[in-house]
Amino acid sequence: MKNIVALQALVTDTPPVGEPTDAELDAIEAEMPLISAEVELLDAQIMTLDRIPSQLDRRRIRRARRKVLTARRELTNRSAVTAFGPGVGA
Repeated sequence: MKNIVALQALVTDTPPVGEPTDAELDAIEAEMPLISAEVELLDAQIMTLDRIPSQLDRRRIRRARRKVLTARRELTNRSAVTAFGPGVGA
C-alpha cells in the first residue's frame, strides 16, 4: 500500500510566506488611483445610508463615480499600452 502523504507533497505547492513580491507591489501601486477613487465613492455612499441624500450628497456621489470611471479608463489604457505597445488604436 502506498503512502499518500508522500505523494501529496509533490502536488501541493508551498504557501507563500512573508511579504508580497515586487511584482505584486507594483501591481498594487499601479491600481492605487482606482483604489483611492473607489474608497472615496464608498465613503460618499456610506454618508447617505441613514438619511435622505441632499443635493450636495448627490453631487459628491456623482463626482466620486466620475473619478472611479476616469481611474478605470486610465488603468485600462495604461495596461493596453503595456500589453500591445503605444501604436494600438491610432
